[in-house]
Amino acid sequence: MSTGQPQIGGRIRRLRRLRSLSQAQLAEALEISASYLNLIEHNRRPVTVPLLFRIAGYFGVEPGELAESDDGRLAGDLMELFGDDIFADLDLTNHDIREFATSSPAVGRAVLKLFDRVRALERAPSGPEPLTPGSDPLAPVAPSEAVSDFLQENANHFPALEAVAERLAPDIERAGDGVEAGLRTCLFNVFGVEIRAASLPAGLAARREADGRVLAVSDTLEPETALFVAARQLARLAGAREIAALIEASSIPEPAHGLAADALGAYLAAAILMPYEPFLAACRDTRYDIERIARRFRTSFEQVCHRMTTLQRPGLSGIPLHLVRTDIAGNISKRFSLSGIHIPRHSGACPRWNIYAAFLNPGQINVQLSQMPDDKRYFCIARALTKGGHRYHAPRRHLSIGLGCEIVHAHRMVYADGVDLDAPGGATPIGVGCRICPRLECAQRAHPAADHRIGGDPDRYMENLYMRAEKR
Repeated sequence: MSTGQPQIGGRIRRLRRLRSLSQAQLAEALEISASYLNLIEHNRRPVTVPLLFRIAGYFGVEPGELAESDDGRLAGDLMELFGDDIFADLDLTNHDIREFATSSPAVGRAVLKLFDRVRALERAPSGPEPLTPGSDPLAPVAPSEAVSDFLQENANHFPALEAVAERLAPDIERAGDGVEAGLRTCLFNVFGVEIRAASLPAGLAARREADGRVLAVSDTLEPETALFVAARQLARLAGAREIAALIEASSIPEPAHGLAADALGAYLAAAILMPYEPFLAACRDTRYDIERIARRFRTSFEQVCHRMTTLQRPGLSGIPLHLVRTDIAGNISKRFSLSGIHIPRHSGACPRWNIYAAFLNPGQINVQLSQMPDDKRYFCIARALTKGGHRYHAPRRHLSIGLGCEIVHAHRMVYADGVDLDAPGGATPIGVGCRICPRLECAQRAHPAADHRIGGDPDRYMENLYMRAEKR
């Protein structure tokens, strides 16, 4: 009997790598051949139910979580890609694209990489750079996409960095009364860096001065942001070797190394301020009450949301969550998904997502039950934030943070209290993007569906022009 989940191989491979196991070592533990495990990891052999339970038991995860589709995000990204106007005459269906993603995931990722490059070149103000002999025509141009893919491939969990944070914890605790004092003392005693508040130019949060012996931190920062800046400095110094090793072992292109180091430094800073096991215990005790946890660890709403997505330690994991950050213009600046929901790669998300409605009530938690076109239901919360502005005439940034999970996990979050999770028709129908969304009746469409064109009866006036679209 097969699980019917041909995409399971990628998740097994990721869990194996997180444990630093070779294929031969894992195969021996599972009592199968290394060649059979290799075929499973490349989605060329199905996983039987007994083997699924053995693998789940070995890694300490739930079988249902292990069997979740690992190539679902690839399929969603490809649907978004093939929804572009240049493919309008091909009459590709979502079923065709899902089959392609399942049967040839490596080719699908290559196509996606090529499309990323085309899009990046289109946005380049000086036009595309000529390819030189030996250069890689598929090399990604957008560092942010390369780093986003890297985090997703590693389930946003890095045991090596967690180990650094746990190694530092006793030193910080002994160094001072409280985390802030401990960070300052640890930085000064171990690395010779003193933290000082300073008046810095607008937009500059901190700056190394005096030959690196002083970290000047802007006096306009919120207290939790200033604390995070200090933690990032400690992370940069104490975790330099581990961060460099992670980047070296990855497939991240060289132009994105700086951004990757920044992202991993932020990860380690969060692990320092919110240690794994105490933080997971706080999530379980408060049922993921973000504001309570933020007060407990003296961190911000956004920092807590990010840290919640990293709780993927085998045998000691949190809820599989997705996270989205967008600005008021709809530009998605951060995206990560373990919940299975697809977040657009290039275009804006569905306007029905509560991450946009949250801007109407800044500072408040906006709760939404949502249902994707494939009928999967999710429980999502969102909150709009304002950053900056702590000086006269300083510009402010308006952002919205979205966090969510599959409906099966919703009861574990305090925000689900009083919400009928099983109510028929109680979920808001949402999509990924207008071009690949099959909900033709949606009055909030910004584009027609990819396989439709504007037509229909000109004497009938619809709420939205694109609701008149008809099949090509």
